[in-house]
Formats: sequence, structure tokens, C-alpha cells
Amino acid sequence: MKILIIEDELSLNTSITQYLSSAYVCESVYTYKDALDKIDRYDYDCIVLDIMLPDGSGLKLLEYLKADRKTDGVIIVSAKDSLDDKLHGLKLGADDYLTKPFHLSELSMRVEAIIRRRNMNGHSTIIAGNLVMEMHEKSAVINGKSLELTQKEFQLLLYFAVNKNKVLSKNAIAQHLWGDDMDFAENYDFIYTHIKNIRRKMMQAGGEDCIRSLYGMGYKLQVK
Repeated sequence: MKILIIEDELSLNTSITQYLSSAYVCESVYTYKDALDKIDRYDYDCIVLDIMLPDGSGLKLLEYLKADRKTDGVIIVSAKDSLDDKLHGLKLGADDYLTKPFHLSELSMRVEAIIRRRNMNGHSTIIAGNLVMEMHEKSAVINGKSLELTQKEFQLLLYFAVNKNKVLSKNAIAQHLWGDDMDFAENYDFIYTHIKNIRRKMMQAGGEDCIRSLYGMGYKLQVK
């Protein structure tokens, strides 16, 4: 799951990014211009959006997102404890509103709630065949046996589970899990390495080798 943090306060931006990076792929920007470039180029599961930016309004970014029919979830964060701002943001299509100062744990829970509602039909548990994944607990279980996954392996397997029986291109997988870092990658060999490790761990737990490779297309988690 990929998150974009748009916040001009350096220390807060850094704190949010570091906190959420334990569970998500996080990218961060500090200006309206850079934020506009990001949302033009990429899709995100959730955007943490500050209203007051040095070179523009966060609400204008929200208007742009909705006019472009983007489906990214949005949490507005602002020092303004103004009912008008809150109502305006929600009316424009924001999913939630958080007033500064706030606890990072609360922000994390709200991000998770938005992702669960938008991508997982409101559930924190995803079932794909004999695989059961719990988003909140960051756990993956097959036939009652827990899989010992790295953070990237968990994120990749969750991405497959949410999109079970759908073909995911290598580019889509790379952008979803690594974001901007993919701009510097020479090839997609690392995706194959992660998938190979996931397959091995699933089979060791008694599961089937259900991640299919489709030549020239990508991969899919094939389950009944």
C-alpha cells in the first residue's frame, strides 16, 4: 500500500513519513508544485494532505484530484480548527479530517480505515483461497500456519490478495511497492526474487503455488 504525505512542515513531514513507513510505502513532498507532479504521475492508496502549503492550497489539490476522477483516499490535516474548512474539504471529497496537533497513532489508524474501506470493502481481513491476511495485525496465515514475511513480502502478498485472480503487471507491482525508487531501477529482477521467496514460504506452510507468472503480462494470485 502506497501513501503520499503532503506537508510543508519539515519535522512533521519527517515524523509522519517515518511512522507510517513501518507499514506502508511512503513518499513525501513539501510544496503544492511537487504534490501536483506526484498525483499526476502516480496513484496512491491514501494521501495525507495539509491545507496550508507555501505555494498553494491543499483544497485546490483536492479539487484537482476529484476533477481528474482519481480514487486516492484523502485525509486532510490542518492547524485550522475551522468548521468551514472541515466541511469544505469533506464536501470536495476528502475521506477524513484531522486537526493539528494529533497523535501519529491516530493518523495511522485513520489511514488504515480509509484503505480498508476503499480497497478491502471495509474489512481488515482478506481471504484468498487458503490464505488469510490480517491488515491490522500485519499477519498472513495458511492452514493455521503463520508465514514469516518481510515487510515488502507482506505488502506484495497483500497486493496480490486484494487483487486476487487479476493480472498485475510488473510495472504496477513496482510502482505500488517502491514508488519513486523505481525510477532508478534497471530491471524488475527484484520482483521475481520477492515472489520466489513468498512462493517458498507459502508452500512450506502447506499452501499451493498459486502465484502464476504470465509471460509478457505479469503475475496474478490464482485462487478459487
